[in-house]
Amino acid sequence: MYRSILFAAFAGFCLFRCEISPAATPNFVIIFADDQGYGDLGCFGSEKIKTPNIDRMAKEGRRMTNFMVASPVCTPSRAALLTGCYPKRVGLHEHVLFPQSTKGLNPAEHTIADHLKGLGYATACFGKWHLGHHPETLPRQHGFDTYLGIPYSNDMNHPDNKGKPRVASDELWRSPESALTLWNTPLVENETIVELPVDQRTVTRRYTDRAIEFIRENQKKPFFVYLPHSMPHIPLYVPEDAYDADPQNAYTCVIEHIDAEVGRLIDTIRKLELAENTYVIYTSDNGPWLQFKNHGGSAGPLRAGKGTTFEGGQRVPCVVWGPGRIPAGTQCDELMGTIDLLPSIAALTASKLPSDRKIDGMNLAHLLTGESGEASRDEFVYYTSRGDLEGLRQGKWKLLVKAPPKKKPSAKLKTDTNLPQRMLFDLQADVGEQTNLADAHPDRVAAMEARMKALDAEITANARPTWNK
Repeated sequence: MYRSILFAAFAGFCLFRCEISPAATPNFVIIFADDQGYGDLGCFGSEKIKTPNIDRMAKEGRRMTNFMVASPVCTPSRAALLTGCYPKRVGLHEHVLFPQSTKGLNPAEHTIADHLKGLGYATACFGKWHLGHHPETLPRQHGFDTYLGIPYSNDMNHPDNKGKPRVASDELWRSPESALTLWNTPLVENETIVELPVDQRTVTRRYTDRAIEFIRENQKKPFFVYLPHSMPHIPLYVPEDAYDADPQNAYTCVIEHIDAEVGRLIDTIRKLELAENTYVIYTSDNGPWLQFKNHGGSAGPLRAGKGTTFEGGQRVPCVVWGPGRIPAGTQCDELMGTIDLLPSIAALTASKLPSDRKIDGMNLAHLLTGESGEASRDEFVYYTSRGDLEGLRQGKWKLLVKAPPKKKPSAKLKTDTNLPQRMLFDLQADVGEQTNLADAHPDRVAAMEARMKALDAEITANARPTWNK
């Protein structure tokens, strides 16, 4: 009788566990485009680029229209996404890493992958890493079970970044074989170079192939897929079936190809009947590289692009999809950023983050799910691509304090030209940052500048070291 009671109790526990397990352990997929602008999706206003699959995600999910990355360039932006920290806190704020760099993200940092792996998730990264190419800093040292991808930007050459082609972007596009004849960019699996040079024409599809394979293999357990595409960072390449020889259509081809691959991934999740237990987040690491014109994207209504602290450099498109979990056809205009994803994912998995370190992200899971919640992000600090403090957001107000030009002043110029330029914008009324209100609100400027410096001082004082060779 005792054994019967014990068995019944155990069966009841198993039934209860099966009922709550999916809710407590949803799957996560983060798709991170490279240099895609705010205006480069149909659901964010593009009239030229057709993105039916991501647009469908938006119709069935939620557009985040006030979504920020923590840097306008690659390496620091990626560090922020994975660690929930401003890049300066983890030491990766000073521009991007190169093949000759001797540092990387410290394995002691707690990443999204570390967190989910600790909860029993299968974890994988397929795509551009750019947080250190040394074995000690590659994805498997940061919580990922497996990795395939380019370890840095696709315009960088192994082993010392020398020998890069000096060819116009249009000419590269007209010669797809240049992916193999003019570049020496590596493809790495786990910690080993498996293809040199990588065929950049096919990497977007191959990353997706591996992601689909990984999801199929791990469909019976919770999984996390980080899919940071190498594109549309220049040089641009697509497979033959997605290629249009006219270089004026190069960028469009690349985004539409990424969209098609997103469609394949979502279709797989649907066919495996995982849609109602999976969150998919699509966003970009920074704004568009405008100087490359038809090889760069559009910031839509925003000012400037990649490399700047204007909104076009750091406000990025974001679509969140999760049938039954994310309210369909909705839009969130509240301030949120990639630094908030780690604590929000922890909340969605009913788990706690380590208490031995400070992060800058907030649990804003309710903004993703459309539920009510008290937490909100009222402040956001802006750092330049070189890691210099340059701005602060407080509610609808944004202050930028730009350093004066480093050129020696001319005797003909006024003395105040060497003073920092202060720009205050009301983003609610002027998202394009066209009207400088600094002179009209001197007290607000002074208060925000003081607060900006105080926040930066705390981050600087408590910054953690990178890994160094």
